Amino acid sequence: LGDVYKRQEVDGICGMCKKRIETSALKTKGVKFAFWDVKTHYLNLIIDARKVDVLTVQKNILKVGHDVVGLDKEKLTATEEAYNSVDPCCKYRDEEIVLDHKGSLKKQQKQP
Repeated sequence: LGDVYKRQEVDGICGMCKKRIETSALKTKGVKFAFWDVKTHYLNLIIDARKVDVLTVQKNILKVGHDVVGLDKEKLTATEEAYNSVDPCCKYRDEEIVLDHKGSLKKQQKQP
């Protein structure tokens, strides 16, 4: 055992979500690398398996308000209290806010 690569899906919609997700993962002892992709919603991790397991990382992400798709494809849902603590623009469970972000992403991509 030692460094292990893991990839899992984490719900979120913007750069603020990205920062929150990556920070919560990186603050977990034993996490060496964390990168969350805004488009795919996949979190790529490198962890020291001697110090931490994926479940611990998932719990820390849930605590900051983001739902996680577990390694067994089961959705782990953040508590309402944790979800309500995210910024209003980060309410990924609200379809209108998600659609608004998709519109702003298209605008950003069109700019040279």
